[in-house]
Amino acid sequence: MELTARNCSLNQNTMSQETTLILFKPDAVKQDLVGTVLARYQAEGFKIQGIKMMTLSDEILAEHYSHIAEMPFFPSVRGFMQESPVVALALSGDNVISRVRDLLGPTDSKEAAAGTIRGDFGEKAEDSKMRNICHASDSPEAAEAELKRFFNDGEIFA
Repeated sequence: MELTARNCSLNQNTMSQETTLILFKPDAVKQDLVGTVLARYQAEGFKIQGIKMMTLSDEILAEHYSHIAEMPFFPSVRGFMQESPVVALALSGDNVISRVRDLLGPTDSKEAAAGTIRGDFGEKAEDSKMRNICHASDSPEAAEAELKRFFNDGEIFA
């Protein structure tokens, strides 16, 4: 059964079942950190709904980074994201979107605390906002659009 991003209230509390997109960036892939980081997500009780390795085209990167595609630094972002394949992950669980972002830590790895994924594995160099192990959707709306962008029909499972 195919699953799409959703945000359904489970009870009176703030728990909601969601599915989010995680992209393991080239720095994670090149350092063989995909399994280590994936294990952290699974230890939180999140479930894999889809996973695949892929090379990102100029077109998909322009769409994914449309908010910065016209900026002078975008070619370096595109170049980085094409250094190696990435791993796309559809991950589900209670409040997975905010919980994954908490596990990751701030976008800038230099500012991320030890114990967060970016704090433990992210680059501490000049481009620490780009080389930060994973991208994660920041809202249910973004998750829905991003899952459609990186997964074809039939590639996300319940």
